[in-house]
Order: sequence, then C-alpha cells, then structure tokens
Amino acid sequence: MASKDNKSLNLKFSTTNQHEPTRTKISLRTTSSCRSCGSWFIFLVFILLISCKTMPKSHNINLETTDSLPFESGAFAYVFADAKKARSIIDLLPVEELKDKQIKQMLDKTRFFAAALYSPTDRRRYQIAAQGNYPRSNAELAMSLNKGWEKRRSAGGGDYWHSNGTSVLLTASHAYAALSQNGDAIDPFTPKPGVQIPEQFNEFRRSSPLSCWIVNPLALLNRMLAGFPIQSVKGFYFKLLPAPEKKHEVIIRLQFENTSHARGLATILSFAGSRLSDSSLSLFLANPPIVNGNTVDIKSNPLTEKEIKSLLELLL
Repeated sequence: MASKDNKSLNLKFSTTNQHEPTRTKISLRTTSSCRSCGSWFIFLVFILLISCKTMPKSHNINLETTDSLPFESGAFAYVFADAKKARSIIDLLPVEELKDKQIKQMLDKTRFFAAALYSPTDRRRYQIAAQGNYPRSNAELAMSLNKGWEKRRSAGGGDYWHSNGTSVLLTASHAYAALSQNGDAIDPFTPKPGVQIPEQFNEFRRSSPLSCWIVNPLALLNRMLAGFPIQSVKGFYFKLLPAPEKKHEVIIRLQFENTSHARGLATILSFAGSRLSDSSLSLFLANPPIVNGNTVDIKSNPLTEKEIKSLLELLL
C-alpha cells in the first residue's frame, strides 16, 4: 500500500479472497500538485493541436514550377534559388538579414525559395516563399509563449505571427515571410493572383541554382550603361550555371519588342565592352553578345565568388 506521506499520488491496491483468481484493483487519487501538472499538460496539448491544424491547400505551392508567386506587386527584382546548390552564392546576396543566425538556421531547412525585393520607398522590404522541412509545431509553440509575437489572420487563410516588422507563416513544408520598412505587420502570404512570372523567365531559369528577373530593366541598363542610348528593353533575366573549379558562369538575357531593337543593343554592348573601365561591367561584357530573334544573350567567363558578389551588387 502506498504511504500516506506521498504528496503527489496515492495508489490503493486490494485483492479478492484467496479462493478466486487474483485480481488487483487500483484506485488513483491525485493531489493538487498533480492537478497543476495536468493543467499544464492539457495547455501544451491544446497549443500543439492548434499549431497542427490543417492549413489551406493554397499554401502548398511548388515554387520550382509555379507560374505565379504569393507576393504583392511592386518589387524591383525577384530571386529564385536552390538553397542547397546555391548556398555559398546566397550568402553573397546584398541582403543584410541573411547574416542573421535565425535566417541561416531557416536556410538549413530550406530546399528552394523565391524572394521579392522592394525599393526603399515601398512599405515592404522583402517577401519570401520557401519550400523545405520546417518544425512548425515547435516554432509556433515558442512564438505563442513569447509576448513579443502576435498572431494575426492571413488573407490567404490560416494564421501568421508578427513581431517588430517581421511576419511569418509556417506549414510543415512551406515558410512565408515578410519584412516591412517601418515595423508594420504585413501579411506574408498574398492570395492569387499574386505576381505572374513571365513565361519566358520560367523557361530561362530551369536547371539554374540561382536566377533573377528584373522588373524595370530599362532603368537598370541606363544606370549600368550611363552615357549610352538605351531606349527600350522588355525583359532582363539573370542566372548562374556551375563551372569547373567551383566557379559559375553568368548568363543574362535581354528581351526586346523586335529583332531590330535587339541588334541595336547588341551593337551598343559590343562597343561599350571595349571601352568601359568598370570592373563589374566588364565581367559580363567580356564576350560578344549573341542575338537570337528578339533576345540578346550575354555569357560571362567562369567567375569566382568575389566576382559574382560584385556583379550581384551591381544588379540588386
């Protein structure tokens, strides 16, 4: 028989008489301290059940094949990356938040991501959609117990968490995040139609560990090639391809209204490449541009990580 001095559990055993098969009856009586533990256990189970509830199917996007992104429009660039194959290059992107310890831990669990980069005049700074394997239950439990995080309803369904300008929405296989310029709460998931990916870019980025599409290519080219008469360009696509000795080749594709415009810019680029002293520009103008219909392809020589960083800073 349990001792009366036991303050957490009292177990009482009794048996029937010796002529019958032995049967043991156990009666359980909990004290107040055990009831308190039970209350905490129920609370934790409740939190876990909330965090494990089914999320809308709209959140399960295959970022490698999708034709639209769950972002607000207005970004100046969209970056796509294989987080495993391009990890060393991702660290070179001119995004200060990538140096954060928690962001690095998130990248370790990410397979592929897309990011929208906004100008300083926009209320957003970045919006990110990622695919991987995320500890949603643990993360949401931690945020629910931290007064610095506030839960809000997402327009796309489900809930997201906000703290000091950072908004996060998690599922087991996807993570969505948004960073604001002024600390406001921004829904990290934008329901359809979102941002439409140019069909030509989806074809262009295939098999690349890191690619980028520039929304306003004319402004970028006029900044890069100041003093040269750039009047029209429809698309600016950028991608990396692996090269020997841990280097990468850069391919830039420019799209135009017609072949005449494409040939005109190819002539300008050939002329500029022989006269520009800027080392960053010379990296992607080292080879003659190739005209293919209404597009111009520019292919660099194999570049080191330092050279790629210089080029990324020029573009982004």
